[in-house]
Amino acid sequence: MERHVTKRAGRWATAVAILGILAATPAPAQIKASVTIDAAHPGARISRYIYGQFSEHLGRSIYGGIWVGKDSKIPNVDGYRTDVLEALKKLHIPVIRWPGGCFADYYDWRDGIGPRAKRAKRVNSNWGGGIEDNAFGTHEFMNYTEMLGADAYIAGNMGSAPPRSMSDWYEYMTSDTRSTLADERRANGRDKPWKVPFFGVGNESWGCGGRMTPAYSADLTKRYSTFLRPPAGTPLVRVASGPNDDTYAGVPVKFADTALERTEVMMRDGGAGDAFDAISIHHYAFPGDWTSHGQATGFAEDAWARTLDAARYMDTLLTRHSAVMDKYDPAKRVGIVIDEWGTWYDASTEPDAGLFGEHDLYMQQNTLRDALVAALSFNIFHRHADRMLMANIAQMVNVDQAMVLTDGPRMVVTPTYHVFDMYQPFMDATFLPLKVDGPIYRVGNISMPAVDASAARGRDGKLHLALVNVDPHQSARVRVSIDGVAARGAQGRILTGPAMDTRNTFDRPNTLVPAAYSGRADGGALVFDLPAKSVAVVAVER
Repeated sequence: MERHVTKRAGRWATAVAILGILAATPAPAQIKASVTIDAAHPGARISRYIYGQFSEHLGRSIYGGIWVGKDSKIPNVDGYRTDVLEALKKLHIPVIRWPGGCFADYYDWRDGIGPRAKRAKRVNSNWGGGIEDNAFGTHEFMNYTEMLGADAYIAGNMGSAPPRSMSDWYEYMTSDTRSTLADERRANGRDKPWKVPFFGVGNESWGCGGRMTPAYSADLTKRYSTFLRPPAGTPLVRVASGPNDDTYAGVPVKFADTALERTEVMMRDGGAGDAFDAISIHHYAFPGDWTSHGQATGFAEDAWARTLDAARYMDTLLTRHSAVMDKYDPAKRVGIVIDEWGTWYDASTEPDAGLFGEHDLYMQQNTLRDALVAALSFNIFHRHADRMLMANIAQMVNVDQAMVLTDGPRMVVTPTYHVFDMYQPFMDATFLPLKVDGPIYRVGNISMPAVDASAARGRDGKLHLALVNVDPHQSARVRVSIDGVAARGAQGRILTGPAMDTRNTFDRPNTLVPAAYSGRADGGALVFDLPAKSVAVVAVER
C-alpha cells in the first residue's frame, strides 16, 4: 500500500511542477506561429508499423532488459521481466525486429533452439566480444511478441549463412505440415506455427552484413528471397537491405558508393516488387560525428540543435530515396522501412546510467532532447505515409534511444516512451496535410522551423494534432485553423521539462511525465500556448 501512495504522490508532484511551467509568464519575446490543416483532402494511411521496435543482442538490450531467466530473483513471467513486459504492453507495440542488426549477420538460428543447457555458446564479436549463450532464441523471441501482441520482423542472415539456412528457419517457425523442421519445432515445445509477416533479406549489406557492392547485394537479394516460400495464403513482406544515410563511414573506398546509387541499383536490378517488397534505410541522429558522437546528458545548446537537425535530415533522406524509387515503382508498391533510427551517443559515466562494460551501446540515458527527436521523426514519417511501411527505433530496452532502462531489479520508462504513448492515436490514422508558418530557431549555423506539427484523422474518427516546439528558451503561441471545421477546443497531453536534458532516473522515475494539456477556441480556430522544448498531442473537439 505504501508503494502505491508514494508513487501517486510522486506523480502528483510532477504534474504540479509541469503545470507550474505551463502557467509561468511567457518570455518577453514569445514566438508566434500558425498551422493550417487541410482536412478536406486526406492523404495516405499512416502505417501503425512506423511505431515499431528493434531489439538486438548487445549490452542489456536482451539479457537483463527483456530476459532474466526463470530462476532470477527479479520478478518474471517464464523468464521475461514482469516490469518491462507490463510497461511495453501499454504502448501496443505493432512489430519488433530481431535478432539484429550486425548480430544477425553471423547468427545461426540453430544455436538458439532446443534445451538451453545444450545451446551453443558463441563469441559476440560485433558487440564487445562477450559470450552469447543463446538463452534467448527463436522460441523466446516469438513467444514474447505474442505476449506483447506484436508482429515479428525477423532479420535473416545473408552475410555469412547460405540461403538454405534462411529458408529452413522460416519453415521451422511457420510450417503447419508434418515436415522434419515443423516436427522439430513441436518437439521443442511449440505445436502451433507462428506468424512471421516480415522477413529481412540481409542487414547492412554495405557494411557489417558483408561489405557488398550494390550489384552483388542486389543479386544475392534475388537469390535468397527465392527460397523464402511462405505457405499458401500466408502474406510475407520481404525487406531488402538498403542504404545507410548518404555515404558509408568506415567502408573501404573500393566498396564505397552513395546511398542513392544503392537504392537505384536495388530498385533497377534487385527485383523490386518481385524479390522484395520493401527496402530498408538506417539513420542515426547525434550532435558529433562517427568518431565522437557526443554526450547523452550535460550537453550545451549547440548539441541540442545539432541533434534535432540530424533527426530532421530523415525528411531529406525519405524525399530523395522516394524519388529514386518512383522511377521504377510509380505505384509505390515497394515500401520504405527505417528499421534502425534514433539517437546514439558516446558512453556515459553517470551513476544513474547503470552501465556495465566499456562499449557505448550497452546502455544510454534518455532525455527531453530524445523525446523531441522521436516526435520530429514521427511527424516526418507521417508526411511520407505514401511510402513508409515500417520504422523500428533502436532500441526497445536499454540500448540507444530506448523505451525502458533497467538496472538490476529497478526499471524506469524514458521520455521517448512517453512520446510513443502520446502518439498512439496516429497508428493507422489518415494523414491530413497542413502548413506551418512561423519563426526560425537558430543556433550558430544550424536553423530549423521553431514549430513542427502533424495532423491525422484517427480510427476513432477524431482529428488528432501533434505540436512540437524545438526552441529551448521561448514559448510559442500557435494558432491552428482547420479548413471547413469550427473547433470547440482540444484536449490531450504535453511533455516538457525545465532543462534540455531533463530525464527520469532510477531514483527519480517520474521527473518527466506527460501532463494534461488543452487548446482554447478562438473565432473557429484553436490557440495553443506551447512551452519551450515541448511535445503535445491533442484530440480536437468539434
